[in-house]
Amino acid sequence: MAEFCKSERDGHILTVTIDRPKVMNSLHPAASQELAKVFDDFVADPELWVGILTGTGERAFSAGNDLKHTAAGGRFELPPSGFGGLTHRFDNSKPLIAAVNGVAMGGGFELALACDLIVAAEEAVFSLPEPRVGLAALAGGLHRLPRQIPLKQAMGILLTGRRVSAREALELGIVNEVVPRADLMPAARRWAAQILECAPLSVRGSKQAAMDGLNHASLEVALSTRYEALGAMIRSEDFREGPRAFVEKRPPRWQGK
Repeated sequence: MAEFCKSERDGHILTVTIDRPKVMNSLHPAASQELAKVFDDFVADPELWVGILTGTGERAFSAGNDLKHTAAGGRFELPPSGFGGLTHRFDNSKPLIAAVNGVAMGGGFELALACDLIVAAEEAVFSLPEPRVGLAALAGGLHRLPRQIPLKQAMGILLTGRRVSAREALELGIVNEVVPRADLMPAARRWAAQILECAPLSVRGSKQAAMDGLNHASLEVALSTRYEALGAMIRSEDFREGPRAFVEKRPPRWQGK
């Protein structure tokens, strides 16, 4: 039984909730190990096509690393897939949506950045405050943020540790949508439902090609590179089902294979 998070299946959607509200959903190594197992299972399960990550309560999505645990002499050992089992995970071609219900600080912000989409409650706050306590955003923030928003804006956040409101995060392009708190999970599920309208292997192929393509300096090389997930899409039954459903003027019946 999970101790530090909750997971709920709803058809092809898995919702994972960080469940340490007494410490603002901050994570210690045991919680990261537990989340890593949850996301390992998500990646491996052919019936799960989209994931949603959120936090328990109204105060925090995640306040990042559990500094009280660290200060008390707790060992800091992360799984190979990184903080929260996500920040160093590169084996997942399935889309993940962060539903940020409150504070996303440090590693909590880095968890959200590791997701493909971010939906934020109006009260959400984002920050990478590590330099203010003599640390650095080593769980991906230093590299993901400058790749996701303009460099000068990213450096303004990285070098000051300042807090960014949900509305400013939307303007910067960090988040996809800002909604009232009561509408947060319905909004995340709406995004998930829109993804599920598409062929799952097309979605995975698109994600892999877009993310891996960023590794190439030239557009020509990115276009000429072969991507495994796109190959799987072309070989799939869904590759034939989509055009067939279009011609027959009916909704497609995706199988994910």
